Amino acid sequence: MTQSPRALKQAILIFASAALLFTAGCKKKTPPAPPAPPPPPPAAAKPTVTFSADRTSINKGESARLTWTTTDASNVSVSPEVGAVTPQGSTTVTPSSTTTYTITASGPGGSTDATAQISVNAPAPPPAAKEASFDEIFAREVQDAYFDYDKADIRPDAQTALERDADFLKHYPQARIVVEGHCDERGSTEYNLTLGERRATAVKQYLVNLGVPAASINTTSFGKEKPFCTESAEQCWQKNRRGHLTPAP
Repeated sequence: MTQSPRALKQAILIFASAALLFTAGCKKKTPPAPPAPPPPPPAAAKPTVTFSADRTSINKGESARLTWTTTDASNVSVSPEVGAVTPQGSTTVTPSSTTTYTITASGPGGSTDATAQISVNAPAPPPAAKEASFDEIFAREVQDAYFDYDKADIRPDAQTALERDADFLKHYPQARIVVEGHCDERGSTEYNLTLGERRATAVKQYLVNLGVPAASINTTSFGKEKPFCTESAEQCWQKNRRGHLTPAP
């Protein structure tokens, strides 16, 4: 039996639809995409540190205070000598010489350093000893020769003093000296001027006999005009009866 064109067209459409459904049913399904991974954790912060000394210059034996503050640090230390410290704090140090202190703050994010220097002032050196002048040495080392009342003889204690004087003067061959003759207040001015001259001459001659050049010694007499002591008593008069040695002007 012969089909009509319309029936044939419908049969072809039905066959094509069935084939399409069969092909779609056999096609493999695509799996869904995996979820995106979570973002990485933020990097640990690098430690920060502030560090200072309340005095940057001290004298030897004095102290200064170190103060610090840190963040993001799990270990903090100060060198030299101090060692491990808390993240925030202060400490007193007494350096014996100029010292640079270093603080190190470390943690998961790394390490940070800071420094503070404390200068130690050395004590000033003692002033150089002033060299004594000849006049100062002379006044310290040279002794006078004392005399008995109305006498110009060199007595034993005067001999001992003049022997020391001669030893001193021979160490200064260029020195020039004056021997002054003095008397106590008793007697006339004229008589005491003459007695003073005799005493000064006796002292000079004794020194010359001990080896002091005569040309380096001059003599003069003040008699009773320049007393060393002004009391009218034997103890005072004895101080005035002398041959007094002094550097020549």
